[in-house]
Amino acid sequence: MELNGIGALVAGGASGLGEATARELAGRGARVTVADLNEERGAALAGEIGGSFAAADVTDEAQVQAAVESVEGLRLAVSCAGIGWAERTVKRDGPAALQPFETVVRVNLIGTFNVLRLAASAMAAGEPDDEGERGAVVMTASIAAFDGQIGQTAYAASKGGVTGLTLPAARDLARLGIRVCTIAPGLFDTPLLAALPPETRDALGASIPFPPRLGRPEEYAKLACHIAENTMLNGEVLRLDGALRMAPK
Repeated sequence: MELNGIGALVAGGASGLGEATARELAGRGARVTVADLNEERGAALAGEIGGSFAAADVTDEAQVQAAVESVEGLRLAVSCAGIGWAERTVKRDGPAALQPFETVVRVNLIGTFNVLRLAASAMAAGEPDDEGERGAVVMTASIAAFDGQIGQTAYAASKGGVTGLTLPAARDLARLGIRVCTIAPGLFDTPLLAALPPETRDALGASIPFPPRLGRPEEYAKLACHIAENTMLNGEVLRLDGALRMAPK
């Protein structure tokens, strides 16, 4: 897929991995729509990169549909919206709360599927290119899907669901010329880690075999763009983690 001139949607695009992806896509000539709950940051970013902003909660069908419909010539959708939660299955005062688990799964897994299905439906209505391709969807999981740590049951389950969604979705959409891949990042320098003390962040970076540092959001963005550009990449979950395998805690 040639990125120059295409319509692209980045869900969760106002910060972190999504912001870096929106910037990278715009730098390669794509017409980017940033979809996010944070209207102030999202609109500011869209203005900076010459794109558009759509206020959207990924779990809201109508809002995501409106965001998708606002993109002319949609060819690429990247899902970066997600939340985290840490809680042991059984704590000193009893079992884990059910509601946070449901919320994490709803945002990270159901929200990702919501973007996938609505974006793919819009792509299916477009004209295929010379290779029969109509579009691509890049989803975001985590290495927690494979190496979930103590307290990560909700997060790991939600991201594990995204990895499990990848291949059947790619097979589903193959007849329409739409590809689906997932990136599973390791420890990245995102707003989620920004609140940690510098010494903790340094220690986390040093735990990565190579390079011994936190991942940079632009490294995720470059991989997302490569997936879009490389037509043979389909139905795959790609770990982006510097060979990190997380310990139990």
